Amino acid sequence: MFQIPPIPDKEYFTIGEISQVTLVPKHTLRYWESEFKLLRPIRKSSGQRRYNKEEVELVFKIKDLLYNKRYTIEGVKKYLIGDKRKKLTDLQTNLNLDFENMPDHKFLRTLKEDLKQILKLLKK
Repeated sequence: MFQIPPIPDKEYFTIGEISQVTLVPKHTLRYWESEFKLLRPIRKSSGQRRYNKEEVELVFKIKDLLYNKRYTIEGVKKYLIGDKRKKLTDLQTNLNLDFENMPDHKFLRTLKEDLKQILKLLKK
């Protein structure tokens, strides 16, 4: 299994810092942003990208899948979607969600409509 090298302990990283840490060129990172929906760094008002630690780990994972495991772009997309679904399923299992005792769908729909009406009134 691929081991992610140590990532500096920072809250946000610039694209240049990510490029240096992951050894992936900046233009490749920009391309990956357009291809992979999960890789969406925050943009400052100046337009500069701000990657968080999870996105840095995702870049390492994409790099490993493309370059070491020889996946195609489409293969990586499918892998990441499956990986995300697995994490959500695991999360639901770990939280022991009791779907039978949750509010019903009709109630939530009514609540949503009520909130829309309140929003309309506030905009006037």
